[in-house]
Amino acid sequence: MTPFKIEGPALISFSGGRTSGMMLHHIIQAHGGTLPDDVKVCFQNTGKERLETLDFIRDCADHWDVKIHWLERDGTGGPQAKFREVTYATAARNGEPFDELISIRRVLPNPVARYCTGELKIDVMRDFAYSLGWRPPRGETGWDNVVGLRYDEPERVANIRNGRERTWGSIAPLHSARKTKRDVAAFWKAQNFGLNLPNINNATPAGNCDLCFLKGAKTLSALMRQNPGMSDWWIAHEGIKPGPKTGAYFRRNEVNYQDLQKAVDDQDEFDFGDADSLGDCFCTD
Repeated sequence: MTPFKIEGPALISFSGGRTSGMMLHHIIQAHGGTLPDDVKVCFQNTGKERLETLDFIRDCADHWDVKIHWLERDGTGGPQAKFREVTYATAARNGEPFDELISIRRVLPNPVARYCTGELKIDVMRDFAYSLGWRPPRGETGWDNVVGLRYDEPERVANIRNGRERTWGSIAPLHSARKTKRDVAAFWKAQNFGLNLPNINNATPAGNCDLCFLKGAKTLSALMRQNPGMSDWWIAHEGIKPGPKTGAYFRRNEVNYQDLQKAVDDQDEFDFGDADSLGDCFCTD
């Protein structure tokens, strides 16, 4: 059976990147153009995704005639339903779900404590699945989480397969089909629409969370230079200092966003060499 034929119940986690977009298209085609009722597509919006990402998700739904559930964390929904379903038109664009979470946590996420990924993305996906009645008995899995990880990302695939016990399983069809960055680039070159963010060496440094603290200082500086005002939200939160000193910055021991912006304004640049990037995130392709 083709790795793109998915047996439900399953949630396709659509990050809004080119890789997960290609995966979604192949899965739809494997099912003859229409997904089974127990295979759902979801996108968890933090409010800090690039506007181009939101446009891309809308376009994928329109071009491929597929329902994509737009979800956001909602702290007012009670312990078993901490999400709300929104649309392209009503989705947060100014960090509102992220703001709410930070106000509750009273400490900023950072490379060591990436609670933003867990609570804005993974937990929202889980609560959506529970709302569909997919809550399994203890010790069993209730659904498969379908993720856009490629054959040239073996470490990330190993991480999802070796992660702590959850109420769902994880599958990576692109990895099983041995699809790489080159395949993703070739796929989108043949389409009549795409993600309107720069593709550099088959990667998208500008996506998805606009100035994610896991991006390298050089990448962040370039994005700040290209997008005046983009750093305002990040600088404002570091200025609030919601927690103890160790929790007052997104990048902890690295340079903070205000210093990065000042260096950009002064036409200077931070360079941490090979240690520039601080890691991968669930939010990426």
